[in-house]
Amino acid sequence: MRHLAYAAALVACLAVTVPLVPAFRLHRVRRIRRVAAAIGCAAAPFVVWDVLATRAGQWHFDAAQVLGVRLLDLPLEEWAFFVVIPFAAIACFEAVGALLGRHR
Repeated sequence: MRHLAYAAALVACLAVTVPLVPAFRLHRVRRIRRVAAAIGCAAAPFVVWDVLATRAGQWHFDAAQVLGVRLLDLPLEEWAFFVVIPFAAIACFEAVGALLGRHR
């Protein structure tokens, strides 16, 4: 089961943050193109950095804790990380703004 550790953490992040969208009526988060553009802009330099650092041996991913599918030397879970975590941050930021009445 250790090979599911990274994927399980990402699923847990989504399980906590996706329900915020309907619960707080987060209309901005529902604008898929804008959210995707924001995530892409944030992820692009970090993906390059991650690929280069992994290839240089500065760090690695424990094969026992990932599914084993790789793209450009990064496990599938690492690619998902660059989507899930920024989405979670955006959703949390918007939910807090809605709670505080900062968004109309």
